[in-house]
Amino acid sequence: MSKLYSFRSGVLLFLWLCILPVMAQNRENEYLSAPMPATWTTDSLFIQTLPADDRWWQELNDPVLDSLIMVAVANNHNLLVAADRIRIAKAALRMQQSYYYPGIDFSAGWTKSRQSGNLVKGGNPNDESQYASADLSVSWEIDLFGSIRQRAKSQKELYRASREEYNGAMVTLCAQVAQMYAALRTYQQQYLVAERNIASQKVILHITEVRHNTGLASMLDVSQASTVYYSTVASLPSLKAAIDKQINALAVLLGLYPSELREALIHPAPLPEYYKLVSVGIPLNIIRRRPDVRSAEYTVASYAAAAGAAKSDFLPKLYLKGSVGFAARDMDHFFKKKSFTYQIAPTLTWTLFQGMERTQALVSAKAQLDAGIEQYNQTVLTAVQEVENAMTGYSHAVEQISSLQQLVAQGTKTLDLSLDLYKRGLSNFQNVLDAQRSLLSYQNSLVSAQGGALNSLISLYEALGGGWESEPNR
Repeated sequence: MSKLYSFRSGVLLFLWLCILPVMAQNRENEYLSAPMPATWTTDSLFIQTLPADDRWWQELNDPVLDSLIMVAVANNHNLLVAADRIRIAKAALRMQQSYYYPGIDFSAGWTKSRQSGNLVKGGNPNDESQYASADLSVSWEIDLFGSIRQRAKSQKELYRASREEYNGAMVTLCAQVAQMYAALRTYQQQYLVAERNIASQKVILHITEVRHNTGLASMLDVSQASTVYYSTVASLPSLKAAIDKQINALAVLLGLYPSELREALIHPAPLPEYYKLVSVGIPLNIIRRRPDVRSAEYTVASYAAAAGAAKSDFLPKLYLKGSVGFAARDMDHFFKKKSFTYQIAPTLTWTLFQGMERTQALVSAKAQLDAGIEQYNQTVLTAVQEVENAMTGYSHAVEQISSLQQLVAQGTKTLDLSLDLYKRGLSNFQNVLDAQRSLLSYQNSLVSAQGGALNSLISLYEALGGGWESEPNR
């Protein structure tokens, strides 16, 4: 009875070990700890559709930006490093796949030996011999229980993950170039705002000087007008420095020296189009297209395959070994039929005890798989947060721009009215001063808000892992 029980236990153990790799593969469909949300929190300005176009920067309709991104993609060193990692991962995959095939070795040699005649009591004549040999040997592991297959799959998933890391680096690089370009154009527009206000303030300063010379105004009016004028002039150097810094930062991203890029970007230009009807899809499809999410998913699949390979190491391994060749004392007889040799040796090995090495290797593989699943869930949560933040930021930025445009219009009107009253002697100069300062502040805020909206739009493209096909503007 005990023999029958032992036999049944052995069969059950064998079957359990055989299905464990399959169980590991099925875990790939259980990565998410919670279902994705059905809708986004923010839905204004966004249309439900699936993404289609990854050249998202072309939606901004700026040829200069298109050219900059093309140069960055070709020259950026971080992106080139990511491409090299793909090559490394592909080589590792090919190395692992090579175990599917037999190993073939060729050896040849000539041996001459002489034995001592004094090894035994009484002595013997010296025994001399010589012979030549050459053989071709083959060793092939038959993948009965999927150990090689699982390890090859693990490397294949890591190779896929490296490709997604490259895609992620590409998305990040394009977003960084676009954001720095947007910041550059924002500073340039603020510089133009300052120049326009300087011209206006210079005219008003001249008006106060004329009124003072004619006795219609005090020197205080001239002094106050000069303060506003020179205060605005003093803001120009810091804006120039900010513009230069942005050009330098862009040059690094493009793999160029600043002098190579300065001439093309130093002249002010309008901001790229920042108002778009943004198209997004359902959260599951949008989030899963992000390179970092796909990379995390492939990494978990790699860990699952590695866990399956660790389980299969408990099972027997079958090797087919053999050799064929020639051996003879004299080279004249080397290729004779009697000199022909061969060996065939199928071998089954099963490690029954090896301390705790394989058990702990399995524990480590399972822990790595669990850690990968947790990292995948964290990546998905972070992705959802980034998309939600970008959507909210963009929606509110567009609303703010609309209000600031009205504010600038009213500030311009206030300055015109206050200046007209001052020239007619119906109002003091303080109203003009307040209107000047406010208008400059309003105009700078508007430019900053437009740059912020553009930056939020670019962040939204980045958060979604690329671009989409836009609906026609309404």
